[in-house]
Amino acid sequence: MNLVRLNRTPILKQLHLEEKLLRKSSTNWCIINDGTDTPAIVMGISGKPSELLEIGSVLRDQVPVIKRFTGGGTVVVDKGTVFVTLICNKDDVPGVQPYPRSIMSWSGLLYNQVFKGIADFQLRENDYVFGNRKFGGNAQSITKNRWIHHTSFLWDYAEGNMAFLKQPARAPEYRMERGHTEFICRMNEYLPRTDFIEKTTEAVETYFSVKNVNLEATEEPCGAEFVPSTRLLSKQELEEALGPQPEIIGVSV
Repeated sequence: MNLVRLNRTPILKQLHLEEKLLRKSSTNWCIINDGTDTPAIVMGISGKPSELLEIGSVLRDQVPVIKRFTGGGTVVVDKGTVFVTLICNKDDVPGVQPYPRSIMSWSGLLYNQVFKGIADFQLRENDYVFGNRKFGGNAQSITKNRWIHHTSFLWDYAEGNMAFLKQPARAPEYRMERGHTEFICRMNEYLPRTDFIEKTTEAVETYFSVKNVNLEATEEPCGAEFVPSTRLLSKQELEEALGPQPEIIGVSV
């Protein structure tokens, strides 16, 4: 497995890279990106801004909204988010079938090694949690011969950013209708950031022979011709999702 370590790489660039490696490479990859340069909102492929976002606030604050190529929920990411991505050939992970539940279960075993002895780590309804508070959200995509499992880990977050997200209509049962700040927690309350990244690398090495490579190495197996489906939503798309707003008419007295 090739390991690529990034630092503050823009999340849109990272997602384009991941999609290309999933579809054009035949190598196994692990990508660890220690934060993204500017805050952004990332939605799953089937996400609808009108249902998931407080669009008025998003437009007012000019927060980029990205629709990624994988499923999963919506997350606000920034410099406090640590991203870990695993891209694998379906036959290269013993005992793992190319189905969401099987991949998710295996990922739980992997991160059990990372968080061994730290709080009450669990995999609950596709989330990574300490007790009943979420700190890692996952998304996947499965092709004929390969799959990707990527996670946004909340090392830290700005509480104000949670105001960009609506309470989702579909939520895990263990959320129990809690608001965003009551539902999630910060990883920095449990272990140092560098320890998490090193422990993750060590856990991956228990399953793969790992080779450290730089970002330029990701260009070699794929060629230049690739058009990703992950994209930035336009202001017009967000305004259309917001819909017509009531006109405020001033009354002189």
